[in-house]
Amino acid sequence: MLPMQRRLSNPFYAILSLPATAMGFALCIQISALSWLLSTRYHLHIDEIGIVWAAGPTAGILGQMIIGLISDGTWFWGGRRRPFILIGGALAALSVFLLPRIDSVASLLGTSNLLVVAVMIALTLDISINISFNPTRSLIADVTPEGEPRTRGYTWMQTISGFWGVMAYLIGAFIDNYALISVGVVLVLAFSVLPMFFVEEPRTLAPAEREAATATDWGQLWRIFVAHAFTWLGVQSMFVYIIAFIQQHIVAGAVDAAARSGQVIAISFAVMNVVGFVLPALVLAPLVTRFGRVRVHVLCVGVMAAAYLAIALAARTPAMLYLLMAFVGIGWAAVVSLPFAVMSEKVDKSRMGFFMGLFNLSVVLPQLVSTKVGFVLAGAADKSILFYICAACLAVSALLWCAVSDKKSACPNAAQALATH
Repeated sequence: MLPMQRRLSNPFYAILSLPATAMGFALCIQISALSWLLSTRYHLHIDEIGIVWAAGPTAGILGQMIIGLISDGTWFWGGRRRPFILIGGALAALSVFLLPRIDSVASLLGTSNLLVVAVMIALTLDISINISFNPTRSLIADVTPEGEPRTRGYTWMQTISGFWGVMAYLIGAFIDNYALISVGVVLVLAFSVLPMFFVEEPRTLAPAEREAATATDWGQLWRIFVAHAFTWLGVQSMFVYIIAFIQQHIVAGAVDAAARSGQVIAISFAVMNVVGFVLPALVLAPLVTRFGRVRVHVLCVGVMAAAYLAIALAARTPAMLYLLMAFVGIGWAAVVSLPFAVMSEKVDKSRMGFFMGLFNLSVVLPQLVSTKVGFVLAGAADKSILFYICAACLAVSALLWCAVSDKKSACPNAAQALATH
């Protein structure tokens, strides 16, 4: 074990965050470029784009649980998480390479059905991400003690991952999505492979972890899963269908509307991710120490709901959309960091991979449900309905999170009463 890992130094936390960053970067490419490519280059309809996006979550329903379960009881290539991070990273890089080459792949396969080929590539990309994402998050729990060190691990993960996510969106906005994809192929591969030479996995749990290994609070877990599911129903709907809102309300009538819509999407998510990577380590971590993870998370998700509502009502220029996406980023900063730390302390530590995979169901099932939003949007005259739906989902999520207990704090009295039933 290297000294920086033994001391849990900041450089170690930074290196530990890179595999999750690789998968996050691949996901940023998917978010920034996939809907734009399918709409402007391949001319798929908004409901067809939803079908393409549904392919990935379908793979994730069992993929992350299976990989997590296998990795819990496997040891080869010097680790239980390492092999899946290496394999998944390589496959994810290949899948990103294929994203702008859907027509070439279709020609190679001898078919003119771009929808089928797009689904195949999206499915391959998401399977690749699922192979690695679960082990990258489980690895953080494996090599950090419970409490503040583990929370710091996940906030560092979001800080590093969020920074590179911003870089992804800025490349897409100010160069183009094709350059983003080229950079992504190299970065996803490098960030998946190189850190594995600097992190040593424990073959057995530490004594304190073994004592708590069999403790799983199923009641609390189900509350976390349901609350997180409503979060992701709103978030995923925004990721997939914001293109429709932007085309109608932000760039309608512009001569270069196709190019402008791609730029507005990229800048919007760049702004969101700037807030998302700055807040966790610098702001959320101190607030969590004082007020507790659940209370801080509820506040952030509530701000996100309000920002969605404001977008629906007032975002009619790029500048206003960017401003409100900064407030969306407050919720995003919490969503991608705090729930992992909360969940990891309520489960059997010897089966962390399995429980991370189970937790992923609260992400992928809502992603499947979000395809229904595409059909609603296809028949809606005003695409602002997207953000009314997103705001409602996040508001429900904030209320449900109040039923989750926390070692540091609890929600106000009404939520405490709910948590006892």
